[in-house]
Amino acid sequence: MRIVIDAMGGDHAPGLIVQGALNAAAEWSDIQLVLVGDTAAIEACIQGNKPSNVTIEHAEEVIGPDEEPVRAVRRKKQSSMVIAGQLVREGKADAMISAGNTGALMTTGLLVVGRMEGIERPALAQLMPTMDDIGVLAMDLGANMDAKPEHLLQYATIGSIYRKQVDGLSQPRVGLLNVGTEERKGNELTKAAFDLLEASPLNFIGNVEARDVLHHNCDVLVCDGFAGNIMLKAMEGTASTIMGTLKTEFKRSMLTKLAAAIMMPGLRSLGKKMDYKEHGGALLLGVNGLVVKAHGSSDAKAVKNAIRQTRNALISDVTTCMANEISGK
Repeated sequence: MRIVIDAMGGDHAPGLIVQGALNAAAEWSDIQLVLVGDTAAIEACIQGNKPSNVTIEHAEEVIGPDEEPVRAVRRKKQSSMVIAGQLVREGKADAMISAGNTGALMTTGLLVVGRMEGIERPALAQLMPTMDDIGVLAMDLGANMDAKPEHLLQYATIGSIYRKQVDGLSQPRVGLLNVGTEERKGNELTKAAFDLLEASPLNFIGNVEARDVLHHNCDVLVCDGFAGNIMLKAMEGTASTIMGTLKTEFKRSMLTKLAAAIMMPGLRSLGKKMDYKEHGGALLLGVNGLVVKAHGSSDAKAVKNAIRQTRNALISDVTTCMANEISGK
């Protein structure tokens, strides 16, 4: 399994990106990691301790976080992100990971890696934590701000394949994000998508509300990228606020500090459950290869978990399964 990593993308690149890759290479000997970026900068981070399953691919340019995605991808052909995408397109790598500019990575997936036959709009998917630790694969979380009902049906199809192949769920439950659970709720998009999903062979359970997602009311949650991204950011912000408030309150007095000591195991478990670093990255599903978007502020731990997630997906050969089912082979 050959995984290429954009070593120059993200808030902590290349240092923590490289460190996370080295940690992953040490743990999993069945993967080959290719670090793409400025060779001198990467070698300075490695400090002569490069494992045998890590190589470096030089890139002269970097796509910055504030650059316009399409223009950056088209003009910076020698950037670390674009070169990583080219390696996947040419079959020299099975997957790519980047913590860089999200829009540019979506554009790289679409224009460089290429869209899967039968898929009109690739979707950004992420396994969101649930109270039972099984998780909900939510998509689209921001790749496409506007969608057609047919796109939501495609999201549901490839999402179901992913959960079957990677997570071993025999009949993944598909839910449609909506403002209510009643059949005729929502806007024109969700009403039309409901009819398509209901008529499909998928295990469609109907409309679901965002407040129930963390309770694992479905296995695959489909929505347009606009609503999905708002839901994701709202949940991330809520989790961060709750954990921050708890820390502040527990420091108020000796009594609250003692209470915190007693509750610490449970708090650590909750924090781990809600921490993005533990869950890997978001996947761009529907392209000819595995493209993974790590969080922009990813540290070494988050990068290692993104590699773990990518490795698991490659072991299950999920991209080939998607391509075959979508094309009817």
